[in-house]
Amino acid sequence: MATIFTKIINGEIPSYRVAEDDRFYAFLDINPLAEGHTLVVPKQEVDYIFDLDGDTLAGLTLFAQQVAGKIRQAIPCKRVAMVVLGLEVPHAHIHLIPINSESDVDFHKPKLQLTPAEFEAIAERIRG
Repeated sequence: MATIFTKIINGEIPSYRVAEDDRFYAFLDINPLAEGHTLVVPKQEVDYIFDLDGDTLAGLTLFAQQVAGKIRQAIPCKRVAMVVLGLEVPHAHIHLIPINSESDVDFHKPKLQLTPAEFEAIAERIRG
């Protein structure tokens, strides 16, 4: 059965896409820690990031680097944190989170509540 991320990639579930190529897809997290919090996933459905073949893992990291650069241009922040975390979705993914301090990467803090229009505006700023 396809994961929620595969359904997003296939357009079966809507998302706020910020970047895509033939192997990877990046979209805004709908429960963000900060404006611009983005998930980067391989289109290939693999549960655990370190089960990806070396070429795909390297490609995912390079794709995330490109997306992080776009986030940093669009969202005022000191850095973009890269976090590999999460057991809820059995599909490898990277969180890219704009941060100004290390405490900004606390998955226990309340998530931002954004409207669809706000999400789309953020995605558009990142897409450029």
